[in-house]
Amino acid sequence: MIVSYTAKEKDILARIMRAEALNEGDLGMLMVGDVVINRVLVDCYTFKNVNTINDVVYQPNQFTGTNSSLFQATSTTLEKNLADRILRGEYYYPATNALWFYAPGTNKACQNTWYSQPLAGKYQNHCFYKPQQGQCNEIYDK
Repeated sequence: MIVSYTAKEKDILARIMRAEALNEGDLGMLMVGDVVINRVLVDCYTFKNVNTINDVVYQPNQFTGTNSSLFQATSTTLEKNLADRILRGEYYYPATNALWFYAPGTNKACQNTWYSQPLAGKYQNHCFYKPQQGQCNEIYDK
């Protein structure tokens, strides 16, 4: 277990993974989970006072998926199993050290920076961004 969590938070993690990346398959959903857990772990930028999965997912203006019917619906066994994998500490490039992601649109290139942070890489339609070197060391020391 990489972070402490409740059964409700595991469900929230599963649902946000689905809402943000269902069309990207299991791997895309796992990468969203990586970003959520990274935000729980760090004490930097706008993530200084978010210390739980619940805090991260419901932090204002962060995950548009919280407004989706995909987020509101009950998570499936498959989605909970994917959340379990993230909660056990599995990481997937390019989300390994990422704190941000966005989808620029189908077949569109990623910006080189997002919130002044460098591009870590792209998976399908999501671009992932990691903190600048020397910032947010908690996600590099895990």
